Amino acid sequence: MSDPVVLTPPLTDEDVAGLRAGDRVLITGTMLTGRDAAHKRLVELIEKGDDLPMDLKGQIIYFVGPTPTRPGEAIGSAGPTTSYRMDAYSPILIEKGLKGMIGKGSRSREVVEAMVKHKAVYFAAVGGAAALISRRIVSSEVLAYEELGPEAIRRLQVKDFPVIVVNDTEGNDLYEQGLKEYAIK
Repeated sequence: MSDPVVLTPPLTDEDVAGLRAGDRVLITGTMLTGRDAAHKRLVELIEKGDDLPMDLKGQIIYFVGPTPTRPGEAIGSAGPTTSYRMDAYSPILIEKGLKGMIGKGSRSREVVEAMVKHKAVYFAAVGGAAALISRRIVSSEVLAYEELGPEAIRRLQVKDFPVIVVNDTEGNDLYEQGLKEYAIK
């Protein structure tokens, strides 16, 4: 097994072009969070021609709704949310410069096509390991939509945050590859 790829956002086209479905990645630096309610608001702003509360260029969004933070910790349990909830909103955010998304589960054909067209990738975080994953989050601050509670957009500082590339910039899909590889013949 090869060493994981180390990425530090903001990501460039060159950063993501070298990634392939199945690559293990460690992310260190800043990334954003957001779920469907926040995504809906971002897309509404774009459609009205208004500015977003943050620059998406080169950013990674982690689909997560963390539990309340305990004293002395940076964040509560922070496991990935099922990604199809963001499929209606992701293509326009990718078009606006988003380079990476982290969640669990498959993405729609429209999202995969947007990733190929605009050079973005989709990563999976391990579901069911929320408390363990949260140990890789160094700090958390609400950036926008605080009224959404756990669905607010946060800025996270992470260190060696572990993910796996599911969809790369060539349209490869780790889930589809796995089904073919392990199909009974």
